[in-house]
Amino acid sequence: MGLIAAYILSAPVTLAQADMPKYTPDAKNGKYIFTAGGCASCHAAPKSKDKTRLPGGLALETPFGTFYVPNISPDKTNGIGGWTNVQFVNAMKYGVSPDGSHYYPSFPYTSYRLMKNTDVLDIKAYIDTLPAVKSTVPDHDLALPFRIRRALGLWKFLFMDYAEFKPDPKLSKTLNRGAYLVNGPGHCAECHTLRNILGGRQDSLAMAGGPAPDGDGKIPNITPHKNGIGDWSADDILVFLEDGSLPDGDYVGGTMVDVQENMAQLNGADRQAIAEYLKSLAPIP
Repeated sequence: MGLIAAYILSAPVTLAQADMPKYTPDAKNGKYIFTAGGCASCHAAPKSKDKTRLPGGLALETPFGTFYVPNISPDKTNGIGGWTNVQFVNAMKYGVSPDGSHYYPSFPYTSYRLMKNTDVLDIKAYIDTLPAVKSTVPDHDLALPFRIRRALGLWKFLFMDYAEFKPDPKLSKTLNRGAYLVNGPGHCAECHTLRNILGGRQDSLAMAGGPAPDGDGKIPNITPHKNGIGDWSADDILVFLEDGSLPDGDYVGGTMVDVQENMAQLNGADRQAIAEYLKSLAPIP
């Protein structure tokens, strides 16, 4: 009975074509959300400055093994050129591939699931305008039992909420926009939140930082605690997002350089929304 229950609970959750909105995608907005999500930072060729070519190949080192980022260019053989809209939404928000298998949460669908379906469809419309690139990406290098993809359904059962973002009526429009960008496309919690032994985010410690996934250094606390950004003003955050400068006169470094450069391409109102939202968080040590 236990095996039957595990099999049922591990089944992929997906949308059907009938669940899709009647909508004409907007590639211009897709480019904007693509940038906010830093998609090219992972999916462009490692060390490439060309952010329109998305052959994948980046190696992500984690305690579970090495994950290799896939090709998401419009190539029909190696990329996503043959995907339908519903297949793309299921990948982005439900972590399920077109063949019905689970994706690993090294792909941050646990954050993207908050996104509006229309924004996700806009991203696909933008990607469809980019060059089709052929590439060969290695298989993930994982030890048993992590190679068993079906078991990821149980991981999702434990750690994934499929609810879409809903604005909080108690918050301003600006704070709700900041919450959407930070927690959805921006997927900031994926790095800035401590994880448990199974790789699930400890959301009671959201944005309070923790060890870097590759074991090299730490991810900083970005809550308004004295050990985080408690001494930063919203204007300090805004300036950081614009040009990468820190309140102490230093500049951003490491993997945050790409994040900051993406944030600098957002409009001023959205950067302001992100700054005000981060300052509104509960301070967590």
